[in-house]
Formats: sequence, C-alpha cells, structure tokens
Amino acid sequence: MDVQPAAGPQPRAVHTVPAPAQARQDMTGPAGKRIIVGVDDSPGGLAALRWAVDRARSGHAELVAVRAWALGLPRHGGRRHRSDRHERLVVAFDGAEQRAAAAKLIRRAFRIVSGGIPAGTAVRIETPQGDPGPALTALARRDGDVLVVGTRSGHPVMRAVHGSVSGYCSRHSRCPVLVVPPDTEPAAPSTG
Repeated sequence: MDVQPAAGPQPRAVHTVPAPAQARQDMTGPAGKRIIVGVDDSPGGLAALRWAVDRARSGHAELVAVRAWALGLPRHGGRRHRSDRHERLVVAFDGAEQRAAAAKLIRRAFRIVSGGIPAGTAVRIETPQGDPGPALTALARRDGDVLVVGTRSGHPVMRAVHGSVSGYCSRHSRCPVLVVPPDTEPAAPSTG
C-alpha cells in the first residue's frame, strides 16, 4: 500500500521494533491492527490525533484514543515530584470525575481535528489511571500496534521537571512509536 505524506510537519519514527517488510511499508497494517494515540489539547497532541485519525481511516485500523489521568499529575491538581515528608493517604477513590473529564477532553479533541468521532472508523476511548507514558506503553503491546504521541516545544527545564511522554514512550515501547510535532497552522476540522 502506498501511504501518501500528510500536509504540514511530518511525524518522525523514534523507535522501531524490527518487523516484516510489509509491516514496515504500511504501519497501519491490515484490518485488526490498532493505532493507539495519546490525546491532549496541546498543538502537538491535536496534530497526533489528526495523524492517527487519517491513518486509521486509510488503513482500516482500530483507533484507540487514550487520555491517562492521575491525582499526582499537575493538570489534575497535584505535582509530579512530592516530598516524602508530606505523604497523602487516600482511603477510597474511584476516579469517576477524572475519567469523565479525560473522556470529555478526548471528545473535544476529536471535534477540533475531525468534527467529531470519525464515522466509519472503529474508535475506542480509554481513560486509564496513571502517568501517561506507562499507561500508553502498557496499552500498545499487541503485534501490529503503532503508538502515536504529540510533542510540544517547551523550555528544557520544564521538560526535565515534568518529563516527556514522547521520550518515555520512545524508550519503553515494544511497538513502533511516531512522535508528531505541532502543526504550523491552527487546527481546523477536516471533512470526512
């Protein structure tokens, strides 16, 4: 299958597991293969979702949209590095509110990049608890999976403090990982 490059910045493969020649030519694979995409509302995250939607449509692959959440993550009211002196005890917590917020963010990102959940494409939304890197690499474990994550520009100190999901995934994933840079143009819904 001949895969045409998408307009705008191109993703870069940062980690590739040896695969048969056909799998290298068509990373989305035949029916039954999955594209797992980490979703956030950053420009890089939206570009990654747009790329994943396009490839899932053209390659007839299942699209798994993932938004991890954890109480310790900065966006969910915590800090990544906590002092051992101030341990917090959670007696009972089901995370229903955080899961709902994560799913809402995924649906909003789909509306931005493709006008909504893409019709004619198998889509599954996952909202696992945990740090995004480990959550994504735990989901992307099947033969034929492709993991897609966005990247963002940022100050090197901030990246060192908060870590890099794309860096973690590229170092720990068992499947190919594509890191998609932010679009140069604002996100606009595509017609499908």
